[in-house]
Amino acid sequence: MAREQFQNLTEPMYYILMSLLKEMCGVDIMEAVANISKGRIKVGPGTLYALLAKFEKEDMIRETKVEGRRRSYIITDKGKRTLQDEYGRLIIMVNDGRLFMEGKL
Repeated sequence: MAREQFQNLTEPMYYILMSLLKEMCGVDIMEAVANISKGRIKVGPGTLYALLAKFEKEDMIRETKVEGRRRSYIITDKGKRTLQDEYGRLIIMVNDGRLFMEGKL
């Protein structure tokens, strides 16, 4: 059985989708990812634009405007569901880890 492409998000994917809860262009997305992650995650242009293309192909984001070379995007309902699913998965993992580390599992 084929694995769904965005079943689990990488950290850059997660932060890019989170940043696109507001309409942004690529440069602003890179800055937002760094800010949201407090500098822990840095996304370069190559990674960013490859992921944006994949997200757009999967209807997780949509392009909102083009001004010269500057393109802006926003998350779609499908992207929001994917982001929410990943958030829930991460919460479960943290709770399981806490219980295990405390010797309760």
